[in-house]
Amino acid sequence: MELSNPESIALSGARAGQPSTFASLIEIIRPAHWVKNAFVLAPLVFSRKLLDPRSELQAAVAALAFCFAASAVYIWNDILDRTSDQMHPGKCTRPIPSGRLSVRTAGALGVVLLTVSLLLSFAANVPTGMLLSAYLAINVVYSLWLKHAVVLDLMCVSLGFVLRVSAGAAVISVEASHWLLMCTFLLALTLSIFRRREEAIALGDHSVKHRSVLGDYSAAWFDQAGTMLSAATIVAYALYTVAPETQARFGTDRLFYTLPFVVFGVLRYLHLVHKGERTGNPSAVLIEDRPLLWCVLAWIASCALIIYTR
Repeated sequence: MELSNPESIALSGARAGQPSTFASLIEIIRPAHWVKNAFVLAPLVFSRKLLDPRSELQAAVAALAFCFAASAVYIWNDILDRTSDQMHPGKCTRPIPSGRLSVRTAGALGVVLLTVSLLLSFAANVPTGMLLSAYLAINVVYSLWLKHAVVLDLMCVSLGFVLRVSAGAAVISVEASHWLLMCTFLLALTLSIFRRREEAIALGDHSVKHRSVLGDYSAAWFDQAGTMLSAATIVAYALYTVAPETQARFGTDRLFYTLPFVVFGVLRYLHLVHKGERTGNPSAVLIEDRPLLWCVLAWIASCALIIYTR
């Protein structure tokens, strides 16, 4: 595949009938990706506080803080990667690399979002603010160094989801289950691997020009690691459902009956990956693939039914 000159891509994007500045600002904060911050709400459900209005409000504030923080991180990364993004067939159309939005304007929005996210998180409580600060710090380290480190780049992204769950527990003053944290980490790591896999395949020989660490991976490694972690995620969830502490917490062993939804969801995602579907954005896959969406909704409904009824 022959890539166009980066400057010509940016200029052509700027000359084309592009959206307004406001539309570009909305695009750069990626609101569709906010669904990832639903992980903040997981402790609310599994701590049996879903029907407590105060806990609901606290969890919503924490989730909103992480939405704003994540958008600030997206802007930060887009500014840092604007040159390499111009060589990416998909990312070159983003507001900054295409020239539709200036770095100064994007940076100003990022500062506002960052400030609001910190204010919201510390207003909720100090532990939540500290966890969100840790999330931001890890993303800075990731952008400057860890994204070039083999395996650590993937684990760093997954740790961000663990921090979301931890913050969701801290904001409602409960202890995050080690089972919940482990399942979150394994699932996030699995999705990160398959996202990198699609990126490496889409860019082909030019992948190292966009993300140098991709040159240290192979298609076989992505497939083997993704399959292994998919299996580990299913096993970890299965063990969680039958663990004595889980049964003691919920007063039932019926959570085990939600396992088929997890198995189907993981296998469905694997099917889409190997079928060649665009799975680089798990949030978009969840919305666009009806079987997977219905599976996740059925899992949520069944968990709520089992946890909140005897």
